[in-house]
Amino acid sequence: QVQLVESGGGAVQPGGSLRLSCAASGSRSSMNAMGWYRQAPGKQRELVATITSGGSTNYADSVKGRFTISSDNPKNTVYLQMNNLNSEDTAVYYCMFRVNVPATYLQYTYWGQGTQVTVSS
Repeated sequence: QVQLVESGGGAVQPGGSLRLSCAASGSRSSMNAMGWYRQAPGKQRELVATITSGGSTNYADSVKGRFTISSDNPKNTVYLQMNNLNSEDTAVYYCMFRVNVPATYLQYTYWGQGTQVTVSS
C-alpha cells in the first residue's frame, strides 16, 4: 500500500515563502516522476511542478522563477520551495507520485490528500 505524507503547508503573507515536502512509502515499483498539483476553490486541479527520476523538471508558467522543485530519489521524497507567494497561489496542494508498472510500459499515479496553502495579508 503506497502512502504519501505531505507537510509544510500553512498561512503566509504575500511575498513570503513556504516549503512543501512529500514522502512516498510502500512502493515496490520504480519512481517515474513526482510533483505537485494544486486546486483553488472553484477551479480545476492544475500542474504546479514535476520532476522525473532523471531530474528533468517542468513548471507551470505562473510559478516559474518563484518555485523550485527538487527530489531525493532514494527516499522517494519531493520538495517544493515556494518564494514570493501571492494570493493567486492560495490553493490545496496535492503531491503526485507516479511509478512504472513492472513488465509494462505503463505508469500509475498516486495522490496525496493535499495540504492547504493560504497567502493573505
